[in-house]
Amino acid sequence: MSDSESRADEVNRWEVPSIEQGGGSGLMTASGLQDLQKEAYDEAYAQGHAAGLEAGTKEIAERVARLDALLVAQAKPLSDVDEIVEQQIVELAMSVARKLFRRELKQDPGHVVGVVREAVGLLPVASRDVQVRLHPDDAALIRDALAAPDGEQAWTLVEDPLIDRGGCRIISETSQVNAENSARLEALIAAISGDERHS
Repeated sequence: MSDSESRADEVNRWEVPSIEQGGGSGLMTASGLQDLQKEAYDEAYAQGHAAGLEAGTKEIAERVARLDALLVAQAKPLSDVDEIVEQQIVELAMSVARKLFRRELKQDPGHVVGVVREAVGLLPVASRDVQVRLHPDDAALIRDALAAPDGEQAWTLVEDPLIDRGGCRIISETSQVNAENSARLEALIAAISGDERHS
């Protein structure tokens, strides 16, 4: 016997199923069919509703994320402009203050006397070997205004052309006070900027 014949014997023949008449109700009634149809519809509706909600929620989340990114992108240039304007205002204030310093010194060159007194007053009481470094044009004013009655001075005046008129630098053995115009101006701007940020 060949291989294909043995396989053919193993395969069962298909036969027409028999239909028995009588007792079993194999057919569905109209109301049963309606119930089955409604059940299938409800199940499909629930699945479609859930899928729609999930897709809608995902789409809304994506749109909200894009809207947030757009709002951040829109706000960033305004923030940058605020910082630029703030910096320009500080620079303008510094420029105005410098011009006021210069004008004040031209109108009243004796202003430097008060600056030197204030700066020397910031040194510790027992300071020794005190040098007052100031612009050569201011040195003559200081010599006359702060000369001791007995002719002996508690400090040495050093003419320094690198220091702007109206400012000074006080140096002792143990400490130093920078009362140059630029340092005083920076301290003033820092105080104003700090006050505005905290108010």
